[in-house]
Amino acid sequence: MLSLIGAPCDAGANTAGSALGPDALRRAGIQHGLQKMGCKVEDLGDLHIVTPEKNTAVQGYRNFHEVLAWNCAVRSAVANVLKEGSVPVLLGGDHSLAMGSISAVSAHCRREHKVLRVVWLDAHADFNTASTSITGNMHGMPLTVLCGQGPPELTQLGGFSPALQASQIRLLGVRSIDPEEQRALRRAALSMVTMRHIHGRGIVQAMNAALADIDPGMHVHVSFDVDCIDPLVLPGVSTPEEGGLQLDTLRYCMARIAQTGCVASVDLVELNPLADPTGKSAERAVELLTVLLNPDWERHVQRPFDWAEHAG
Repeated sequence: MLSLIGAPCDAGANTAGSALGPDALRRAGIQHGLQKMGCKVEDLGDLHIVTPEKNTAVQGYRNFHEVLAWNCAVRSAVANVLKEGSVPVLLGGDHSLAMGSISAVSAHCRREHKVLRVVWLDAHADFNTASTSITGNMHGMPLTVLCGQGPPELTQLGGFSPALQASQIRLLGVRSIDPEEQRALRRAALSMVTMRHIHGRGIVQAMNAALADIDPGMHVHVSFDVDCIDPLVLPGVSTPEEGGLQLDTLRYCMARIAQTGCVASVDLVELNPLADPTGKSAERAVELLTVLLNPDWERHVQRPFDWAEHAG
């Protein structure tokens, strides 16, 4: 069973619009699309919070109280779905929400003695802190919080800290990293397949490397930020970055992840319908999610045209 959880939050970003993401994904037919693939789906509706103090920075973290409230709600909802034996699919909302979802997943894996891997599809590394971030926007900080750096109210969301070790994370599609963030990533030795790597070695080898140590029985959490896709293909995002993944390449990536048979929780975040009134971005996001969660994933595992193999 797949359980859809809406979290209409854009407090972690400085551009309004991702709070409209859950509604746009529903209008794009996310439940029907998954059911058509043979999945059993329940829509749990949107989470709601009692509006805390707004527009307040704490230790350099913008909208701290609001982001914390949303992540507490997300953590509880995801934990409940996992307890019931269902697969939580979080519909964001901005990427700061992953602090709550992955804290719940990590606690679940600890209780169930499961090995956790997080596949993080994103144009950005999201490994900033308040001291390294240029903006203080918390959608650029979830991985550092999950790795134990930040206010204890956030790092302890799952009841312990850190929720993740850097060795559990696989970044994919990254192409925009702040200078101090780059140094922090090197110190953490975080596994990262950038767009430069993909262009250099080809998507097939890149995915082989990213998924090499994922074994049957593991819990794979996929945190899918739709800005990993090139904005010419999917413009409906708050922080577009040129040179992203093409649609057929990302279909292949999603199918390869599905092929592990280990996908047990998902975030779908950062869709901003205000940046694409046509609704095409939401439709493409839904299409890619159906590949990731499709029981019949085999038909999608077709090698995309690989420029690296045809270079020279």
